Amino acid sequence: MEDLINKWYKNHSLLYKVLLFLSTTFLIVYLFPKSGKFKYDFDKGKPWQSENLYAPFNFAIKKSVDEIQKEEQEIKSESPIYFDINTKVKSQVLELYEAKFDETFSDTIPKKEALYNVGKSTVDELYRFGVLDENYKYPDKKHIILVEDQKQVAETNYGQLTKIDEFRTVIEDALTYNDLSSYESTLISLFFDIISPNISLNSSLTENALQEELNNISTVRGSIEKETLIISKGEIVEGNKYDILKSLESEYESQVWNSSNYNLVIFAYALLVALALLMLLLFLRKYRIEVFLDNTKVTFIFFNILLMILLTTLIINYNSKQVYVIPLCILPLVLKAFFDARLGLFAHVLTVLLLGFIVPNSYEYMFLQIIAGIVTILTVSELYKRANLFISVGQITLIYIIAYFAFFVIHEGNITNLKLETFGLFILCGLATLFVQPLIYIYEKLFGLVSDVSLLELSDTNTKLLKELSNKAPGTFHHSLNVANLAEASANEIGANAMMVRVGALYHDIGKMKSPTYFTENQATGINPHDELSSRESAKIIIDHVIDGIEIAKKNNLPDRVIDFIRTHHGTSMVYYFYMKEKELDETISDIDFRYPGPKPYSKETAILMMCDSVEAASKSLKEPSSTKIDKFVESIITKQMDDGQFLNANITFKEIQLIKKVLKNKLANIFHLRIEYPE
Repeated sequence: MEDLINKWYKNHSLLYKVLLFLSTTFLIVYLFPKSGKFKYDFDKGKPWQSENLYAPFNFAIKKSVDEIQKEEQEIKSESPIYFDINTKVKSQVLELYEAKFDETFSDTIPKKEALYNVGKSTVDELYRFGVLDENYKYPDKKHIILVEDQKQVAETNYGQLTKIDEFRTVIEDALTYNDLSSYESTLISLFFDIISPNISLNSSLTENALQEELNNISTVRGSIEKETLIISKGEIVEGNKYDILKSLESEYESQVWNSSNYNLVIFAYALLVALALLMLLLFLRKYRIEVFLDNTKVTFIFFNILLMILLTTLIINYNSKQVYVIPLCILPLVLKAFFDARLGLFAHVLTVLLLGFIVPNSYEYMFLQIIAGIVTILTVSELYKRANLFISVGQITLIYIIAYFAFFVIHEGNITNLKLETFGLFILCGLATLFVQPLIYIYEKLFGLVSDVSLLELSDTNTKLLKELSNKAPGTFHHSLNVANLAEASANEIGANAMMVRVGALYHDIGKMKSPTYFTENQATGINPHDELSSRESAKIIIDHVIDGIEIAKKNNLPDRVIDFIRTHHGTSMVYYFYMKEKELDETISDIDFRYPGPKPYSKETAILMMCDSVEAASKSLKEPSSTKIDKFVESIITKQMDDGQFLNANITFKEIQLIKKVLKNKLANIFHLRIEYPE
């Protein structure tokens, strides 16, 4: 059991990466569509580029969306409207008419019988088809079905029905025709009292009937038998050929898979996704070993890839035409900000390849995104400069527009149907890319990473911590500035992270603030407090400035990458002066109490700082400096560090160390204002 636990502990980092790899693969495959994908690419009006295509199985030719919509419109225009009718209303109205007529008109009026007959015939006319309860907005020729107690009783046109506001006109016309216009107002008033509508819309029956007809619309028109030639190589894809190809493509992508096929598709997707993610891990293992060994950084990279795939999938499920609104170029920008351009581009290309499974027009999409990613890497050199980001986003947007325009012309052969809204999507994508600045800040807090933006802020000598250093230990502050200048120049010479090493140099000695007078650069009065201490005590104070610096840095929330410079800038070197002083008293002493706790520098940047710190500090002791003295001085200090094995863990070469020596010699010569030694 103990051996198992020890083995687990030794390999926990690798096991974590395996779990991360498997979980990311699972999530990406889960987001992907679970269907087959048509293996041919074709465009309407363009020649068929592949070999002769024969039907692989029997399938139906699906109608286009326009065809189905046209059929739906025809059905809606021809579908009848159902109205409920109450046939008893007419007899009730006639009874009321007879009663009201005798009350309204006396027996003495002339032509009473004729007037009565006109009124009665008018009622018959009004209720011949029925009186509507309201005026519905249907055309007069609209087919109407009248039902009573769920049974059809009559069919007519909407124009034949009497509207509730039309019976006045009917009465006026009848009275005028029979020369009884003098009784018009009285009779109309009578009709207002007795007329009641007997027809009302049955919306549920109408809707159900319409829906039933719509449901009966066939989505296919004909079928293709297996082994039938669909299209020949070089034949133009248009008309019925295009419809057949779209039907075959749809059959591939939307058919319901049986259990065995479904599992096979999932397995195939998983293989391809796993292969892409494995390439990323192998790239990190071979070319970015420091990133590969850091599980937080590997998690960060996988998280960003998964995030871009998730966002793209959501947009495609919502509206695939808006896929270009996703700011995919944020991915290389973020990875370049925290790591480097090569890693950013590699991860971006792999992400685009994975998205090629799910986006429409995959070749066009991948071409646009890869070109945009390359432009992103080439144009954004210093992300912490806001102007650079805006200029780069403008260039990325322009590349999108130019490339899309070129693809459109290739596909369509003209620009008459150019979709300007797609250009709007590219502009929105560019604006969304500007969100990379706050996103970088969020990632710094979530993953504990450091970007150039944060480094620029930390390099400001007006920050609270550096202000405190300049007040409490002005000599140390001046020493840190000199070391920062030397380290930055050295880093630029060998291609290391100059901004990172400069920030590390500015903060590497902040631990001296705790006891500033115990360090020679801060002893302005000439009094050395070490004279009153033993060599062991003095050595402990000197060594403790590393531990004190780490505590101060953590208290002030400095990033771990900056704290690493404080921790490693002396490595495991010895406080040689006090060691030799103690050795004069006791020859048998161990050097353990006089060595820094380490660790040794483990990167180019921390190794550069160790060299520059030692050379700058020791250069104060040079008397009557000359080019020869400076050369020997630099050589002796760095050679001693190499002999002591301080750079064994750093990925720095002998050639790079030689270049750093050359920079330090030139810089020190400039600092001491040495003239060129001319031969006599």
